[in-house]
Amino acid sequence: MIKSSLLIIGFSLLYSGATFAQRKAGQKPNIVFILADDLGYGDVGVYGQKQILTPNIDKLANEGTRFTDFYAGAPVCSPSRGSILTGLNTGHATIRGNATEQGGLAGKKGKNVVYRANLTKDDYTIGNLMQDAGYSTSLVGKWHVDGYDSLATPLQRGFDKFSGWLINIPSTYASTYWPDHRYINGKLVTVEPNANARKGYYETNICTDEALAYLETQKDNKKPFFLMLNFNNPHSPLDVPDQAIYKNKNWPEDMKTYAAMVYYLDQSVGKIKDYLIKSGLSENTIVFFASDNGPRSEPTSQLKAVSEFFDSNGKLKGYKRDMYDGGIRIPFIAWAPFIKNAPKTSDVPGYFPDIMPTFGEIAGKTTGFRTDGTSIYPVINGDKVKTDRFLYWEFFELGFEQGVRYGRWKGVKRHHKLELYDIKTDIGETTDVAAAHPDIVKKIEDYLLTARTDSPYWTVK
Repeated sequence: MIKSSLLIIGFSLLYSGATFAQRKAGQKPNIVFILADDLGYGDVGVYGQKQILTPNIDKLANEGTRFTDFYAGAPVCSPSRGSILTGLNTGHATIRGNATEQGGLAGKKGKNVVYRANLTKDDYTIGNLMQDAGYSTSLVGKWHVDGYDSLATPLQRGFDKFSGWLINIPSTYASTYWPDHRYINGKLVTVEPNANARKGYYETNICTDEALAYLETQKDNKKPFFLMLNFNNPHSPLDVPDQAIYKNKNWPEDMKTYAAMVYYLDQSVGKIKDYLIKSGLSENTIVFFASDNGPRSEPTSQLKAVSEFFDSNGKLKGYKRDMYDGGIRIPFIAWAPFIKNAPKTSDVPGYFPDIMPTFGEIAGKTTGFRTDGTSIYPVINGDKVKTDRFLYWEFFELGFEQGVRYGRWKGVKRHHKLELYDIKTDIGETTDVAAAHPDIVKKIEDYLLTARTDSPYWTVK
């Protein structure tokens, strides 16, 4: 693999390591959170995918806990990632959409001027929490909550180290998968193999190499660590170094390319897991794997055809940008070899605001922050938990919409009308049963009256 000499120099200054000791009683676990981009619920083998092979993600699930009813923070990426990072749902979070309806900072997206919100200094992030709990923190890859504020990088929001790309610096994500620059710990570094529009170093491989280099430094670190690894795959545009094991398939070119994008993601997950095992870090590390929202990056005929070819949303209704489960229900896996009673699967509903209190419980810091979530660490440990709490979403791109999960029930409020679905018997949300369950409708409507606060960037119309 060709690598940028400057990247290698940067890594050599940052990373070194030795042997990691076995887990000791009472030792705080390390955490690795791996996030895919626009990977559908049905794109993974253990969630029903039949054509794309995901052996490494599947093995992670088979050796850990696979959540069947877990949700992203939003149906698009910026608010979804903001929800992970702050523990707040989109009824309370600073970021509630990719672009603002009013206010925000101006910047360029291609030739268009758009306005975005960003995480502020007042947003207490999961990075801040882990630092306060005594962890070393690092983020690799996609951030996407900086908007156009150059001082809203991970380095100002709770992460000791950051290598990746920023919305505010277009060259760090030019063409998405072949960036000619990389933002590494506050410095803009040239990715020489991708200079002058060359395609020499695939962004997915860059992220994997950076993550492995960081993990190398942690083998002799006396502090526990938190690594957030955010891949772009398989977000559009459809782009890979090669079509890997799918090149000879009798499929349309787009389908082979998309499958290869998932393949590169899966291979990277395998490399991270293998390193954790071989280094001994796995003895005291929890790995989480998730996607940031549903499939189909844009509602184009090209990407719709790809999603339909692979049934990327599985049995779910809708895609990215939809409040139905196809837009927000995601693959979510927890792998922790040191937890012996972890269930193989869990149908306990959960969502991204749960990540912060979960990490807080893992790290031993359960106070001093605000959250809309609850810890799912007891679920991973095989304990009984309540399943009848409210999960909440709101979204503005298609007009103000609200979503609620309440036990077996899913409410979607569009155009001021509440639709109700029994997810337990109707996973595809095909039949609106609101008329048959006025008691549940009232309970959800009463909850919606208190579910949110107003935002200066998005308005209810």
